[in-house]
Amino acid sequence: MRIRRVLSTAALLAGVAAPALLGAAASPALADSSPSASPSGDDTAPTEAGTSFRTATEIEQGAQATAGGSTGDYLYWQFPADAGQRPTVKATVKLPEASKRGSSETWQIDVYDGLRRRQACQYGAQTRTAGSDASSVELSCTLRTVRAWSETWANDPLPGTYYIRLTATGLGAADLGLPMSTELRVDSKDIGGSAAVDGSLAKPLVPGIAVTSEKSDDSSDEGSDTKTATLSSLRPDTSGWWSDRWVWTGIGGILAALAGIWGYSLTRGRGRPSRIPPGA
Repeated sequence: MRIRRVLSTAALLAGVAAPALLGAAASPALADSSPSASPSGDDTAPTEAGTSFRTATEIEQGAQATAGGSTGDYLYWQFPADAGQRPTVKATVKLPEASKRGSSETWQIDVYDGLRRRQACQYGAQTRTAGSDASSVELSCTLRTVRAWSETWANDPLPGTYYIRLTATGLGAADLGLPMSTELRVDSKDIGGSAAVDGSLAKPLVPGIAVTSEKSDDSSDEGSDTKTATLSSLRPDTSGWWSDRWVWTGIGGILAALAGIWGYSLTRGRGRPSRIPPGA
């Protein structure tokens, strides 16, 4: 009877604690599961692209960026990504008129991290060939989940700036320089505690994109300039302390307590047999 009362009490506590923990995680989960998006009709979205890593145009996640150029150009953008996010880059290229193109065109989108290491696409159509009569081509690249920390030798995505490069490959001489336009958008899905690791970077990987010269105030050093790196103005959102790992840790603790009580009831036995009198 005593063991039965203990098990009943533990089950009651588990039934009360589990909904409370799940309820506490409900609002962050709902808030984080949806991709970040900017209001429609945002006038601050960029309308041009850079031509190199150092001049890459800054875009925020959820913003619709547009740019015009010529086939054969390299177009560059950059965006911030934080730990636990799985970014997806989507681009729509509006091709030149079919009558002006000599053959089919192959377009490719590449994503690099803050150290300019090319990141593999987990899935998506990273490279596509448009036929000679196609008017547009759509590309997409979903990266691996950004990790808060990684080994120095690994090529894991880390928090910081990410670069996007869009270009056409294998073009003929007749197709070079034809006008084209593109639409680009970056969204992220928050993976949550399943991607959490023990550790974090001291600072996000946001390299300097330019160097400015500042004159020294010291009169003895007239003419001397101090070069200062100008960092990207975009920063990934800092992750809070909350993670749904807390929920699963609490549920695991409750289940471990129940397992311990059940194991104790098995090893303890049923006590003194009724046929043996007390004091025997």
